[in-house]
Amino acid sequence: MQPLVLFNSLGRKKEEFQPLDPANVRMYTCGPTVYSYAHIGNMRAFLFADLLQRTLRFVCRYPVTWVMNITDIDDKTIRGSAPGSPEWRPEMGEQTPDPLENLRRFTRFYEQAFKEDIATLGIELEHIAAFPRATEYIEPMQELVRRIYEREIAYISQGSVYFNVTRWNSIDKYGKLVTIDFEHFRKGVRIDADEYDRESVADFVLWKARKPGEPFWQFSLGGEQCDGRPGWHLECSTMEYVLLGLPFDIHTGGIDLKFPHHEDEIAQSKAGYGVEPTRYWCHNEHLLVEGEKMSKSLGNFYTLRDLLARGIDPMDIRYIMLAAHYRSKLNFTFEALKAARRARRRVQRVFDELAAVNPAEQVTIPAMQQLRDTVFSALLDDLNTPKALGALFTFLRQHPVAAMTPAERAEYKAVLLHLNQVFHLWNPEGESPAAVEIPEEIRQLAEQRWAARQQKDYATADALRERIQQAGFRVIDTPSGYHLEPIEE
Repeated sequence: MQPLVLFNSLGRKKEEFQPLDPANVRMYTCGPTVYSYAHIGNMRAFLFADLLQRTLRFVCRYPVTWVMNITDIDDKTIRGSAPGSPEWRPEMGEQTPDPLENLRRFTRFYEQAFKEDIATLGIELEHIAAFPRATEYIEPMQELVRRIYEREIAYISQGSVYFNVTRWNSIDKYGKLVTIDFEHFRKGVRIDADEYDRESVADFVLWKARKPGEPFWQFSLGGEQCDGRPGWHLECSTMEYVLLGLPFDIHTGGIDLKFPHHEDEIAQSKAGYGVEPTRYWCHNEHLLVEGEKMSKSLGNFYTLRDLLARGIDPMDIRYIMLAAHYRSKLNFTFEALKAARRARRRVQRVFDELAAVNPAEQVTIPAMQQLRDTVFSALLDDLNTPKALGALFTFLRQHPVAAMTPAERAEYKAVLLHLNQVFHLWNPEGESPAAVEIPEEIRQLAEQRWAARQQKDYATADALRERIQQAGFRVIDTPSGYHLEPIEE
């Protein structure tokens, strides 16, 4: 089998994936900030990571340890859990005088909602080894800050601790994922917010000074009392170190996290632990809605729950996100969802037809081997899902189940089951056998059309095809004949 090739943001090119330990590929995904329901742009990042880990598991056959963090302490979660916050929900109970307890109740509610949402989209929670919460790793975070400070790469200002970017850039390189314009870098500028303008380059906060009414932890550093809480960038570096060890194999996330979040991760991990966090950085592109950036003001902002309330099948959402290459912008439209539904159901109907078939133990028939190898070859080339799914649909058109021998059906089902381990889009047990029932009058029209084609009467054949389509069915020609399928709305 060919090796897996991934686009590595660290070198800005495709590279062959070589695991540090083939017996345990370690992978980290930047998880959600649990202050609200996750929107579909967030979901694209998690579905991309799921596809990658499934390719590692079921195509490359690597054991995988996948960790996805939960950011439960940052500016947004603090605002949402504060007294009088409009984001506080009755299900969270009454607010208490303890800011940390309020934070816990607030974030646990949305953490549970997030886990329910990704499970609905087919991400199997048992594939994720850990969902570490930032608030449960405060002591190791403080230790990392202490290490960086003792190396004189951090300094204290008004109770907060900042990473000195200029100092670090004289020791190592700051700007490994993105190009940094240090010529216009304003020395001495500090950024205290967890999130900031991605064009800004400045000293970033490792540990934020205590503010009235906010959760805080006691912290003594350099003879000063720096009670407060961690900065957002610090959290991932610590949890990666504790749970996976450094370096680990692959770090995933949305392209919006490359700078500053991931760039800062690299700097603080190398400064504090002496090693960069990972060998491969993989980022998915943005999701657009109806051609525009998702925004509440434009009325095109959707959570998964918004779409489910419209009666949309979550597997159709999964399909539309997996069908586009992860490094291409995805334009999410309701028309595209309809097309995704039609495409997904074409494969589901094959599973329906094969529901009573026992899959083969081994695949030996060349056509079936070629189907599996072609799809997997595309996936191994930087997760080229458009090419992989294209190969599957070409096979479907050319090899109707009705024309297969019992042995071919058994091997076909075995291959489809293997493919579905990666895509996780279809019900292998079958869903709707009634969906493949074709009315007798449609079958007769199809037979007449086929006879006209055999006699080279293409005008009559085309007219009969049009009548079949008007009745809601599609006729697909194959080398061995034809087959019929209903046209999905």
